[in-house]
Amino acid sequence: MEERKARVLIKLRGYRLVKKEKHNGAVSYLIRVPREKQRALIWCVPDEGTVGVQSVNHMQKTMEEAGVEMGIIITRGKHTHAAKLSAGKKKIELLPRIFPAFDIFKHNLVPKHEILTPEETKKLLIQYKVKPYQLPRIKASDPAVKAIGAKPGDILRIVRESPTAGEHFAYRYVVE
Repeated sequence: MEERKARVLIKLRGYRLVKKEKHNGAVSYLIRVPREKQRALIWCVPDEGTVGVQSVNHMQKTMEEAGVEMGIIITRGKHTHAAKLSAGKKKIELLPRIFPAFDIFKHNLVPKHEILTPEETKKLLIQYKVKPYQLPRIKASDPAVKAIGAKPGDILRIVRESPTAGEHFAYRYVVE
């Protein structure tokens, strides 16, 4: 199940798979993140145990050995509060266990979400004469936001199909 979530995550965020390895029952994916021009490591932890600070520290050590800047841990288990705090400081994303194992954007009620580039963001803010915090907000914990990898401070374009207007664009500011 975790491997399927990893494959969906790679596809939705536009990552490029570099290498896949299996060791000690876990599967790791070495990927290239085109948007941030860096490499990342995805760990699929098969057990349903709790991910704690020890797991986060082990992930950080492995990231340093592999020379990657970012990490993602996918598990069926829960994350401790201390692990969440530690992971945030070490550029490790803890994917929630409720992350879907399918492409949510294939559902007809979920519109297309995309992260604006800095140039597009600047143009949008000038066009509407607003500051980012004046846009409608969307939480970083929203499943669609998690799926595309948006972070607080990003601005999203949501494209909805409309029978009268063709396409309707809505913009949202990602908040914690």
